Amino acid sequence: MGRLKIVYNKHCNISAAPISQNFSVQQAQQINRFHQSFAEYGITPLVGLNSTADFLGCGEIYVKDESFRFGLNAFKALGGSYCLGRYIAEKMGKNISDMEYADFVCAGEKDRVTFVTATDGNHGRGIAWAAAKLGHSAVVYMPKGSASERLENIRRLGAHAEITEVNYDDTVRFAKHQAEKNGWVLVQDTSWDGYEKIPAYIMQGYLTMAYEAVQQLGDKKPTHVFLQAGVGAMAGAVTAFLRSVYGADVKIIIVEPDKADCLYSTVLADDGEIHTVGGALDTIMAGLACGEPCTLAWNVLKYNADAFISMEDSVAARGMRILGNPAGRDTRIVSGESGAAGFAALAEIMNNQPEIKKQLNLNEKSVVLCFSTEGATDAENYRNIVWNGLYGEK
Repeated sequence: MGRLKIVYNKHCNISAAPISQNFSVQQAQQINRFHQSFAEYGITPLVGLNSTADFLGCGEIYVKDESFRFGLNAFKALGGSYCLGRYIAEKMGKNISDMEYADFVCAGEKDRVTFVTATDGNHGRGIAWAAAKLGHSAVVYMPKGSASERLENIRRLGAHAEITEVNYDDTVRFAKHQAEKNGWVLVQDTSWDGYEKIPAYIMQGYLTMAYEAVQQLGDKKPTHVFLQAGVGAMAGAVTAFLRSVYGADVKIIIVEPDKADCLYSTVLADDGEIHTVGGALDTIMAGLACGEPCTLAWNVLKYNADAFISMEDSVAARGMRILGNPAGRDTRIVSGESGAAGFAALAEIMNNQPEIKKQLNLNEKSVVLCFSTEGATDAENYRNIVWNGLYGEK
């Protein structure tokens, strides 16, 4: 069977680092209002997998299906659109909370901005979509090995897009160089010293997804949340928001590919340093193939995440197959390799990891929330995994 490793965060202590107001309920409401101003906005489904939960020995499982987001098959445009909105509002000397979508549309060529980014696919597609909607330009660079379908999806939105010959983190560095060389605006969801404002805006944009989920859950409070992480921006933002809503009453588990487990490695080392993972970062979870953590996200996760998981590709593949063919009459969820990662870790623990299951106190009373952050953004690979059984059990 597929395997995973876990490290428990002995520094998890939400009182040690109070959550910034940037991730508060009030802030999420304001950001949600911004997203609602887009004609394409719609609340994505929160799917209850009751029969699957019974089969796995869990109380209740809820999966937020982001394949419906803005017609783009992934959640990333939430961060990209809000980031571009904040940048444009500040350039106009206005407060974004006083503006709606139509107020941001570029008035003419003299006001047009070129936004540049590096992406494994979904983030770049979100930036390209938002730039096109607002009348601006986008340049998108993708790491070596990126799927041609993801490249063409970005190009169809009017962006200039190309695949580099280097891994994700080196592609970020290349995008940064191009921004400096050409006077473009770098819009990256990872941060480093001196580059924090725009990544913070992107992280804030992700709050709409978490805010919707909390509203859909109503009085139902999750006991556990599984969040997949690449650089950790989504995981950090959602963790901060859920802590502001539920406090310490929920266990938050971060999931990464074992080929790009920089957060797991950082917690495991426990030496006060951020640890990176180099090389090809060769995992089917392309959206999570990031070897260098976002510092803003890490500053949240190091005190607010209960555990970190490093997971083999075969576990993610099995998660995709379960979501695509759930138990009983549960609603089918088409979830891509990265999108299925959080749920996949949960299923693996419930089926095959009794010690981890016990340590996390996962049982028939648990209420688990997962986020399927993408649909089949690489249709050929999705079919190979779900139909043809690639990356099967070991």
